[in-house]
Amino acid sequence: MLIIGHQTVAGLLQGREKEVIDLVADAYRRHDEGRTSLPHSVFLRFPDRPRDRIIGLPGYLGGSGGERGAGADAGDDGIAGMKWIASFPGNIADGVQRASAAILLNSLRNGQPEALIEGSLISAQRTAASAAVGARMLLGGRRPSGITLIGCGVINREVLRFLGVEHPGLDRLTVYDTDPERARRFTEDNARLLPSAAVRHCDSLDEALAAHDLVSIATTAATPHTGLDACPPGTVVLHVSLRDLTTSAVLEAHNVVDDPDHVCRENTSVHLAELATGGREFIDASIGALLRGTARLDPRPGRPLVYSPFGLGVLDLALARFVRDRARAGGLGTDVTDFLPPPAA
Repeated sequence: MLIIGHQTVAGLLQGREKEVIDLVADAYRRHDEGRTSLPHSVFLRFPDRPRDRIIGLPGYLGGSGGERGAGADAGDDGIAGMKWIASFPGNIADGVQRASAAILLNSLRNGQPEALIEGSLISAQRTAASAAVGARMLLGGRRPSGITLIGCGVINREVLRFLGVEHPGLDRLTVYDTDPERARRFTEDNARLLPSAAVRHCDSLDEALAAHDLVSIATTAATPHTGLDACPPGTVVLHVSLRDLTTSAVLEAHNVVDDPDHVCRENTSVHLAELATGGREFIDASIGALLRGTARLDPRPGRPLVYSPFGLGVLDLALARFVRDRARAGGLGTDVTDFLPPPAA
C-alpha cells in the first residue's frame, strides 16, 4: 500500500493546472461515452448537526481504449476506487479547513487496495478544473470582462488559479463574501494568482453579480438564496456549490450539468427545479456531450448560462492516478509492505 500525504500531493500538482484540466476534460468525455461506472454518492449525515456531512464517491474510470484522449497515458487501463470526503463548515471558525478527504485506489487485477492518498487538494483542484472546462464551453470563445467570486474559501481560490491559467489576460477581479474580513484576507493571500487584476470588494451579493459576465459561486449555503437578475446579459455562472440559486433562476437560464442523474439529487438547485416542474427539460446539455460535439448549446440572447457540476468521482480517480503514478516514478510516499494479509499458502 502506497500512502501519499498532503505535502507530497501539493508538490506533485504544483504548476500542473493545464494537465489537470486535460485530465478532467478527458474523464468527462469517457463518462459521456459510457466508459465509466458511477454509483450515486453516499451521504452520511448527522441528526443533530445538519450542516456537517461525509460523502463517499465510488467509481470506475475506463481506459482510453483505441483512441487516447487528452491527458491519457500510454498503458492506461482504467482505475477504480473511492473518495471519502467530509465537509464540516464550522471548522472555518477554528482555523481548520472545511473539507478533508482520503482517496483509496484499488487494483483492477485483484481488487486489492494499492494506494491511499490525502484528497483535499485533489478534490479542490478537480472541482476548479471542472469549472474551468465549464467556463471554456459556455463562454464559447468570448473573453470574459472579468471574474466575480461569490464565497472566499478554498474552492474559489482554486477556481481563481485555474481560470487564471485558462484566461491569462483577466485583469479584473470582484469578490463577495458574507464575512468581509474573510474576503479581504482572501484577496491579500491570493493576489499572486491574478497579478495584473484590479480587485474590487462588494458590499452586497447583487453588486457582485452585476460586476462581470463570468461568476463562480462556491459557498456553504444549504438552501437557495439568490436569483440572477442582477447579472449582465449572457453571464456564465459556475454554480459550484449547487444550492445557491432559486428555482426561478434555474428555469430562466440555460443549464449545463455534468450528469443529470447525479445532479438531480440531495436538494441541489437543479433537483429543486426538477421537483417543481416534474421533468428535466430545462437541462440543455451535459458537459461531456458538449466536449465530444454530440450536443450543442444555442443560447437565447440575454439569458444566463449556468453550469452545475455535481462532482463526479471519476474526476477524483483520474487525478489521484496521476498523483500516484508520479509519486511512484519519483520514489515518493510511504510504501507500507505489511498492510495486506500475506498470500495464502
